[in-house]
Amino acid sequence: MNPGDEVLDVVDERDQVIGQAKRSEVYARGLRHRCVFVLATDARGRIFVHRRTATKLVFPSLHDMFVGGVVGAGEGYDEAALREAREELGAVDLPRPEPLFRFLYEGEGQSWWSAVYEVRCEGPVNPQAEEVAWHSFLTEDELERRLDDWDWVPDGSFAYQRLKAHRGRAR
Repeated sequence: MNPGDEVLDVVDERDQVIGQAKRSEVYARGLRHRCVFVLATDARGRIFVHRRTATKLVFPSLHDMFVGGVVGAGEGYDEAALREAREELGAVDLPRPEPLFRFLYEGEGQSWWSAVYEVRCEGPVNPQAEEVAWHSFLTEDELERRLDDWDWVPDGSFAYQRLKAHRGRAR
């Protein structure tokens, strides 16, 4: 299926469903929808970091410290977080991600309700080639050193700053 044909719930400022539309229409019209962000760490606590493929509809070829994506029509945040993490990491035995917090992201004519999760990925990863062009597990210090050097997805960068504040480690 073409990713632009995926149907998403359109939501209001209180995260209540007010309609549905194809992803391509949601993006073109800047309709508010839902997304999940999953911070995946390995057994040593390093963070999965990747560069998105050039064919992604949103933020192609940029780096991200989260796996995740849009929540499908009628799908819950928890289900989307597990589905997206398993798909992007290529890890079938992944446990259910732990929900941390939600926030409304607004930027560049786009808006989405965002649910942030974390999950420990102790098995091997085999990232989806259609989604991930490059990947590595980085320590938090290594990630911090690259924040100013690499081009990052803006929503992921915003979510990462919110996560650090949530944990009391904002810089």
